[in-house]
Formats: sequence, C-alpha cells, structure tokens
Amino acid sequence: MPEDYYIGWGTLALINAGLAQTKNRSGINWFALSLLIGPIATLLIVVWDKPES
Repeated sequence: MPEDYYIGWGTLALINAGLAQTKNRSGINWFALSLLIGPIATLLIVVWDKPES
C-alpha cells in the first residue's frame, strides 16, 4: 500500500507541474512544492490567476 501512495503523490506532482506551465509559472518549482504539500498546491494553481506578462 505505501508504494501506491508514493506513486500517486509523484503523479500529482507531475500533473501540477504541467498545469503550472499552462499558467506561465515555473513547472519545476511547482513540482517541488507539490512534493511537499500535494493537493494544496493543486488548489493554489487552479485558484490563482495567470501572472501578467
């Protein structure tokens, strides 16, 4: 069971990195943050607007 947990958490981090890049944010930074706070990072990415260019 613990292996599945780590695989899911890593997958979520990869998804968050891709989602962050679509909003013109650093994918690697959001990947690292997602490894730490997981679903909370997903919420932050979705709620925050794109930065002004």
